[in-house]
Amino acid sequence: MEREMTLLRRQFLSGSAALTAGTALGLHSGPSHAQLALGDFKIDVVSDGSLTLPGSFIFDPMPKEELLAILEKHGQSAEVLTPPCNVTLLRQGDRTVLFDVGAGPDFSPNSGILLNSLDALGVSPDEVTDIIFTHAHPDHLWGLLDDFDDPLFPQASYMIGKAEWEYWMNPNTITDIGEARASFAVGAQRRLAMIEDQISLFEDGDEIMTGIAARATIGHTPGHMALEIRNGSEAVMVLGDSIGNDHIAFSRPGWISGSDQDPETAAETRIDLMDQLSHEKTRVIGYHLTGNGTGYVDKVSDGYAFVAEA
Repeated sequence: MEREMTLLRRQFLSGSAALTAGTALGLHSGPSHAQLALGDFKIDVVSDGSLTLPGSFIFDPMPKEELLAILEKHGQSAEVLTPPCNVTLLRQGDRTVLFDVGAGPDFSPNSGILLNSLDALGVSPDEVTDIIFTHAHPDHLWGLLDDFDDPLFPQASYMIGKAEWEYWMNPNTITDIGEARASFAVGAQRRLAMIEDQISLFEDGDEIMTGIAARATIGHTPGHMALEIRNGSEAVMVLGDSIGNDHIAFSRPGWISGSDQDPETAAETRIDLMDQLSHEKTRVIGYHLTGNGTGYVDKVSDGYAFVAEA
């Protein structure tokens, strides 16, 4: 754990002022929350707080002059990013499903409030029946364990993409991933090993639960998955980090981002997703999109735009 925290602080918190979760999310009372209706699916989007990241983490590979103009248009600092962390909760009948589990207390000082957000809805950890991971980065996975290193959701079964599981559980990943992300691999392996007997693996196109289908959206991580929740002709796409912000990712989806492990593939994924989502007018839930992350992708003259729902 000490090694994880040392590397994380060095990468993410150096030179950035820590913000409270409420300040980073622009909230005045209580965590961010949205509720969507989709047939008999009851979908809530709840907050795990926010991150504080150096702008260089994403922006370093990008052409500076054009980048700065786009950021100014969106009111986004080039120096510090404070993205929200939006966790999707789905309830149907006797199933209570989480898509990712947030960061827990050991990643960022402004995140780790998922339990408070669930409590506000009257949902306790032992009522969660299923957890589906988009990918195994810390802010999506590290909320898996409690203060005693036991699974925080004791009644849940777990699901993750096969390629994602194989990548993070490969012992070579810790050295191959590079020093800046070595703590990601250490933390992922330790946590995933705790649920190895309760986890099942899925692949692109699988209907992993009734009305929930997997969509390979690789690049941000080697096995990243988005999840489409569908009821008849209506659908919502849980994006995870396949579209990671509401400014540069939309304005210039083909640009290389420093946050992606395979930047070229991630850019191709974003372009394909933007085209599909804007054409089909599919509602999206983005883990790091502004506010509570719900809205639509709109095609505009020089790229795409995120149309947030109120």
